[in-house]
Amino acid sequence: MDVINELILQTVASPWLYAVLLAVTIIGGFFPPVPSETVLVAAAAVLASSGEPWALIPLGLVAAVGATIGDNIAFVLGRRLGTTRWAWMRRPRIASAFAHAERALDQRSAALILGARYIPVGRVAVNMSAGALRFPWRRFLPLSVVAGLSWSALSLAIGLLAGSWIEDQPLASAGIGIGVALIIGLVIDRVTAARRRRAPVPQLAG
Repeated sequence: MDVINELILQTVASPWLYAVLLAVTIIGGFFPPVPSETVLVAAAAVLASSGEPWALIPLGLVAAVGATIGDNIAFVLGRRLGTTRWAWMRRPRIASAFAHAERALDQRSAALILGARYIPVGRVAVNMSAGALRFPWRRFLPLSVVAGLSWSALSLAIGLLAGSWIEDQPLASAGIGIGVALIIGLVIDRVTAARRRRAPVPQLAG
């Protein structure tokens, strides 16, 4: 266990941490399987546990920048490719997310773009739909910046709490932080699904 803890500490202290975090947060903006939240929460928990809370500031800024870039890449992909180009986009859950995003963008675009940042599949669906529907980029960009900053701040807070609970045990604190992040993600996912089921079905004119 001590060897593993030491390896984690060395990795977190390495400049490569920021490069890896930037890469996963960018890719996570348009490819949901990449666990950008997990990497950020785990890194924050390790830094807090090892007595380096000051390092959370650049960590959070790098994550926010990566998230903003990734979300804007999704926006551009949606504008150029639409939301049905690839087979994975036509899977029932993904297609449903795209359809819901398209209906909601006209009514509550700001809340939708900000809230979707916390749901891996949701943010890709919303941001690509915004691009495909020609949502103005001059409005999307500042919203994506705010979304990236708030998402990064919440992830850091989760990691900071986990690190403060178990000091000098970076592996354990990272595990707790990841667990809390997963629970929050599941709750958000369930609430979103429930709201979607209760949403009125638009009537077709005939």
